Amino acid sequence: MLLVERTGEGLEDRSFAELPKILRGDELVVVNNTRVLPARLFGRRRGTRAEQAGKQSKGYLTAEIEVLLTRQITQEVWETLVRPGRKMRVGEQVVFASGELEAEVIGRGELGLRQMRFAAKGGVREAIERLGHTPLPPYIHRADDEADRADYQTIFARESGAVAAPTAALHFTPEVVAAIKACGAELCEITLHVGLGTFQPIHEEEVELHKIHSEAYEIYAAAADQIARARSAKRPVLAVGTTVVRALEDAAQKGESEGFAVRAGKSVAGIFILPGHPFRIVDHLLTNFHLPKSSLLVLVAAFAGRERILRAYQHAIKQGCRFYSFGDCMLIR
Repeated sequence: MLLVERTGEGLEDRSFAELPKILRGDELVVVNNTRVLPARLFGRRRGTRAEQAGKQSKGYLTAEIEVLLTRQITQEVWETLVRPGRKMRVGEQVVFASGELEAEVIGRGELGLRQMRFAAKGGVREAIERLGHTPLPPYIHRADDEADRADYQTIFARESGAVAAPTAALHFTPEVVAAIKACGAELCEITLHVGLGTFQPIHEEEVELHKIHSEAYEIYAAAADQIARARSAKRPVLAVGTTVVRALEDAAQKGESEGFAVRAGKSVAGIFILPGHPFRIVDHLLTNFHLPKSSLLVLVAAFAGRERILRAYQHAIKQGCRFYSFGDCMLIR
């Protein structure tokens, strides 16, 4: 773990196991309890209902198709990415596992997204859990296996719905959590279901023009109370991961006009945190080392300053730190 000071030029190589000793002892440590859904599904196209009515095409399954669930809209409807997707029209049907799960394209969205309505006799979520594959990050060039269902989860994972793990929390063990509580710090859970924005690279020359994916989140009433009390007592809020930053800052922005530190309840974060963003809640950040040209790297630079983060990354490279989802981390305070 690289310790980075938000003021000055301090960089210090530490071990993550030392985190409880590094803390002041009065922090509110906020974690994301989302659980990664086995969100990759493999099926076959069956054409539209009109085509199915034709004698020649009735019941005929054509090309293989991969569907990635990105965000749940209702119990049966999901926002998805499909591959290959260029020819996937509204009304097109997909069959998974010989009909255990079926889906129909009911709408098209920006950035190649499709809305699909799913159906399964035993329940849609149950079928997805049974038939889906773990959506490993795209830079891991192997097929998922059964062990990934557990390995690509944090110890806080409870609320199913993410397509990627909030990877800063992968470092935590029960022993570290116990030591954090023993030193006097307080833990707090929120939920943000990590979506495609985690992996979507920025292609625009002007970063402000980048269209970021929205992500569903929930700030529980108890968590909102913990955050309000910490802010009132001037205790530092430590966000574990960029997903927590995004949820807290979005909820703070929405709650500001209503007189709340953060607005409790369910919402969707469309916020794109850029340099110059006035951080309302987060004081410290624990985060992994991110992909170049990613919105996550922009968020970290907004939090600690572009030059400071570039210097920290250069140091990390020289020290042989591991990057990305299963890599090392840095604590910015």
